[in-house]
Amino acid sequence: MALTGRTALIAALGALFVGLLLPSWTGIGAVTGAVLLAVLVDLVLAAPVRSLRIARGGDTTVRLGDTASVELTVSNTSGRPLRALVRDAWAPSAWRPGTSGTASRHTLAVPGGERRRAVTVLTPGRRGDHHAHRVTVRSLGPLGLAGRQGSHHVPWTVRALPPFNSRKHLPSRLARLRELDGRTSVLTRGQGTEFDSLREYLPGDDVRSIDWRASARRNTVAVRTWRPERDRHILIVLDTGRTSAGRVGDAPRLDAALDAALLLTALATRAGDRVDLLAHDARKRASVIGSSPSEILPSFTNAMALLEPALHETDMRALVSTALTMAPHRSLVVLLTGLDAASVEDGLRPLLPLLTKRHEVVLASVADPHLDVLAAGRGTVEAVYGAAAAEQTRADRRHTADRLTRSGVTVLDAPPAQIAPALADTYLALKAAGRL
Repeated sequence: MALTGRTALIAALGALFVGLLLPSWTGIGAVTGAVLLAVLVDLVLAAPVRSLRIARGGDTTVRLGDTASVELTVSNTSGRPLRALVRDAWAPSAWRPGTSGTASRHTLAVPGGERRRAVTVLTPGRRGDHHAHRVTVRSLGPLGLAGRQGSHHVPWTVRALPPFNSRKHLPSRLARLRELDGRTSVLTRGQGTEFDSLREYLPGDDVRSIDWRASARRNTVAVRTWRPERDRHILIVLDTGRTSAGRVGDAPRLDAALDAALLLTALATRAGDRVDLLAHDARKRASVIGSSPSEILPSFTNAMALLEPALHETDMRALVSTALTMAPHRSLVVLLTGLDAASVEDGLRPLLPLLTKRHEVVLASVADPHLDVLAAGRGTVEAVYGAAAAEQTRADRRHTADRLTRSGVTVLDAPPAQIAPALADTYLALKAAGRL
């Protein structure tokens, strides 16, 4: 049992007093007094808790789904040895479900004047900052019958970053980028490409790329190869309003949008382009501007870690105004938002001319694959009604996408697992076509 010093002392003295005043209970009183006297001695010999010095160290960031290690260093400044049970308390979201009870508790033995370390392993279950609570120490006496207990506030924060699951698609997209970069032939010429080199004509090459003057000086037909211009500007706009809170599978749409934005950022940075970030709903939630190529991914992931969907409509007029301020010159504006007909028609579509007049605009939306399952339902009345509703929803999204396309916007509507590679492919296609 864990008793305070005052409580244990009063209990021991009371038992001894009863044992002395009641001769008929001499045996019982003596045994009780001996036990409580042992408890009192155990309590006195337990190392004090308040004089302990506790410090933290270890990881401050971790990708969602990975583990972070946080060290507790307990220094025993007293002359008595410390035998302690230590509980390192964190918010429930910092643990894998069902593991907090064991992972947060440690047993330490610290001789007087020395220090020992305990490691707490965290597995955050959501993005954002996870803060440490109190460190509670129960100092036991040598007999383990009693002890002292107290708490220390030792601040520490571990930030859970987006998992960036789509990074598995990066090598294949980088290979395609190298093809566009002039290492192999690029057959499509556009306003955003520049001359790279000459090579021999191969079957299947576009005849418009033949350089007739160079061919006249050679014994073979020569074709020009082109490489995309570098140092283009890309602005990624994350809509963190109500539509981003809708859950697709086990996660909100915003999580899939973050993953797609990270893949595009990594790819565009390797292509030599500049990438900025804007997160907006009713107001600006986050922005990253002008980061160096080596710092851009850490800057993006840190900003994205704190983003949460807002349960109200996005102010599209303010969003577009902020985007135009951040992109004063021709840029690729990638808007990650929903394709709901009402919000697009009433909020975004009237403002599109402001964007498309100056910029290349891509709208990427996370589709719900469950709609395909519902649309295929048959056999019962409920399944047929569900299929009709799902098909109507899909038709509305297609109609909205068609209207946006006619307005000069490139539209993507893909499920969570495909939105990131689809957005990367669209970027490469625009770059190859010279539209950046």
